[in-house]
Amino acid sequence: MDEKKFEFLEHMGDAYIAAYGETLEEAFSNAGLAMFEVMTDTKLIEPKLKDEIKVEGEDEIILLHNWLEALLLKFEIELKLYSRFNVKKIERKNGNFLLEAEVFGEIFNRNKHLSKTEVKAVTYHQMSISQEAGKFTVKFILDL
Repeated sequence: MDEKKFEFLEHMGDAYIAAYGETLEEAFSNAGLAMFEVMTDTKLIEPKLKDEIKVEGEDEIILLHNWLEALLLKFEIELKLYSRFNVKKIERKNGNFLLEAEVFGEIFNRNKHLSKTEVKAVTYHQMSISQEAGKFTVKFILDL
């Protein structure tokens, strides 16, 4: 049986999400998937294109925010939807955290892709990263 990748937590008005992974990279990958699941049915997004994404942050929380914000901007500016996320590495370098990822998806097509909810912004409110029993959990709120 597959492990749960993410779940939607109870919240008034916005999307509060917990994403899980055996590694921090996997938890960040599942966070990306969860954000796009808020926006559309990710099962309908075919991996027709691949983008490389690199972001950095002063700590892991800022890195998570910048990762999700970079994905959201790809949708808002280039109309790209993603359904596969491969965060290849997260490393600390020169005092900052760096993330490198490959993401796979296609251009939004209103005849194919269901529009669920508009994500206005990624917030820092209640954003957290924890590790327990060898598993990582990242939690974040999307402003809808």
